[in-house]
Amino acid sequence: MKIAVVYNRESQAVINLFGTLNREKYGLTTIKNIKEALAAGGHQVKTFEGDKNIISKLEEFMPSVIAGERPGLVFNLSYGIQGKGRYMHIPGILEMIGVPYVGSGPETHALALDKVVTKMILIQKGLPTPKFTVLDKPDSPIMDNLTYPLIVKPKDEAVSFGLKIVHNEDELRSGVQTIYETFNKPTLVEEYIDGREVNVGLLGNNPVEALPPVELVFGEGEQIFTYEDKKNKSGRTVEKVCPARLSEEQTKKVQQLAIDTFNALGCYDSARVDFRIDKDGNPYILEVNSMASLGADGSFVFAAEKMGLNYTDLMNRLIDITCERYFGPYFLDNNMGDASEESISIFNSITQSRDKIEADLKAWTNISSWTEDPVGLNTVRKRMDDRLKKLGLRQVEEYTNGRSAWTWESKAGFKDGTLLVVPIDIPGDRSGFPIPFRTEQEWIFGEGVASSRGGLVTLFTALNSLKEHKTLSKKKIGIFFYSDEGRGMRYSSDTLRKVSKQAKEVIVLQPGFVGGKISEQRRGSKKFSVIIEGDPLRIGKYSKQIDVLSYFIQKAEKLKEFSNSDKKLTVAIQDVHSERYSVLLPHRVRATIYVTFIDEVLAEEVEEQIRKTFKTNSSTQGMHSYVEKIVERPPLIRKKNNPITKRLKELSKQWNIPFGTESSLLSTAAGEVSKSIPVICGFAPASKGLYTPHEAIHRGELIERSFLLALLLMEQKP
Repeated sequence: MKIAVVYNRESQAVINLFGTLNREKYGLTTIKNIKEALAAGGHQVKTFEGDKNIISKLEEFMPSVIAGERPGLVFNLSYGIQGKGRYMHIPGILEMIGVPYVGSGPETHALALDKVVTKMILIQKGLPTPKFTVLDKPDSPIMDNLTYPLIVKPKDEAVSFGLKIVHNEDELRSGVQTIYETFNKPTLVEEYIDGREVNVGLLGNNPVEALPPVELVFGEGEQIFTYEDKKNKSGRTVEKVCPARLSEEQTKKVQQLAIDTFNALGCYDSARVDFRIDKDGNPYILEVNSMASLGADGSFVFAAEKMGLNYTDLMNRLIDITCERYFGPYFLDNNMGDASEESISIFNSITQSRDKIEADLKAWTNISSWTEDPVGLNTVRKRMDDRLKKLGLRQVEEYTNGRSAWTWESKAGFKDGTLLVVPIDIPGDRSGFPIPFRTEQEWIFGEGVASSRGGLVTLFTALNSLKEHKTLSKKKIGIFFYSDEGRGMRYSSDTLRKVSKQAKEVIVLQPGFVGGKISEQRRGSKKFSVIIEGDPLRIGKYSKQIDVLSYFIQKAEKLKEFSNSDKKLTVAIQDVHSERYSVLLPHRVRATIYVTFIDEVLAEEVEEQIRKTFKTNSSTQGMHSYVEKIVERPPLIRKKNNPITKRLKELSKQWNIPFGTESSLLSTAAGEVSKSIPVICGFAPASKGLYTPHEAIHRGELIERSFLLALLLMEQKP
């Protein structure tokens, strides 16, 4: 699964920098160790600073998951950048955007960071803690009867900032003064418990497990764990002893108190409770660390190692604990029902390769290959050839014209197998700057990312997974690439008609529809070029002769009468261009007329009507018209009991992947396939903004379609 390790160290990316700045920082070594430990557990891991940009970074790194795939997770190490509630900031943001994370929620961090509130909760729950009071300022009166020596520390700081033992009122006032000047916060004053210091790490939820207690042995000097000790600046070595030198009864008692404290504050996943044990063996709870340090030399890690959890195991155990909390106890079983081991393995290999798949998509998208760009198309074709050769496929010369159509096949050949059809050109002409590749949580944008690249990457991802599982060479697979989709397959359609007759079934990787829908029916299309030429007339000069542009407008109005929505027939004008000399009226008009249809007989009738409409005669003196059909694409007619659709429905149901069918207005290569051969279209990821600068594919469907295609090919019978 994808894991984002979020921490605070260098970044101060906030709107305004003010208030109490964070003094706690995880070391780079610890961050690196955690990342490597999680990667060793098979996770995809990336580190991020927890600043105001974290939402957009997480959207890009961990898109919404598909059914059966483990969702993205944040491994929270963030102490925040600034403010009194800085521990709460990242958990609060993650709660808002719906991203699971390791560790306690914002409310628990708020309670644990405020030592006074923590102690009040402990007292209310009947849990032992030293007597205390709070001094807001250095000269605040002492209202409670406390016995020296006392401990002073900031009310809501961590890592022992400002911690000090005081033995009389002068030292007390001095200590409070220092804390007030340094932190501008109230001071917690509590009775010092003369004795031993022990802490207990906690791991898990319902039930939570108490780790073996760790005793801190201070040696010379004050018997407290200072900030200087924690940062190795005190000049002394604090020894850790685990298990602590306690009786069995004392051990059980502090462990139970730690568990009770964990539950009282509503902690999750892990924490550490610090104790002082007086000379009579009575434990007192000092505070709760809701974000126990995961440094290799910390007490929490030290105790885990003593119970047999090495660093890598501990970090991955935290992930498992968190997943179980969010998704239930059966989440870790990775239960895929009746799916075969091979299909589960393919599912895991594809879902765990999201980054590589999206990087591959970016690489293809960054190569321009518009229909009218021979250099770009040649670049794509050469790269495509290299990839196919590495996969062990070979080119079929008989069905390759070398200019607009290329056919490849697996070692088993493709006769009576599956033919996959993919366009490599981006229809249209580029105008302006290229559209940059970018990702959002749900969508991936880029030049031609839907019209060509989504299908291309879906294809290669599926083939790669079959090769990894050593089944590709055994499957009958053919691949037909063509480069004239933008010309309506004017030059490649004949080759596709021939090659498709050799296959048992055909899948066209054109963009699909949101919700996992493919297309079983698409309209056919005809495109006509109309040119009308006449004499150049002067503006304002009286003449019985009609000018060319007015003539065209009159005729164009009649085209509206030919459309029939009930019969799924549409006639539309796509382009109109006129030419003229200086201040004269236009003498030439060029127009493109587009017809979409399901019924081919009706389409023939409309074609005849269009030609009649623009036919010139003696009444149109000096006028000549030319009508040329430049594109003709047959429709794809829905067939009952399509075996490909049936198999896809079964696979989608088994894996809980959205699937459905839909009709489309756009013509595709699917119409060129013989009516006797099962064919589906729209098997590439769902798109939006197709053929526009805002073209995008659905991020989740890139994975879903790649997996479904791999399954479909894997289940192919020899």
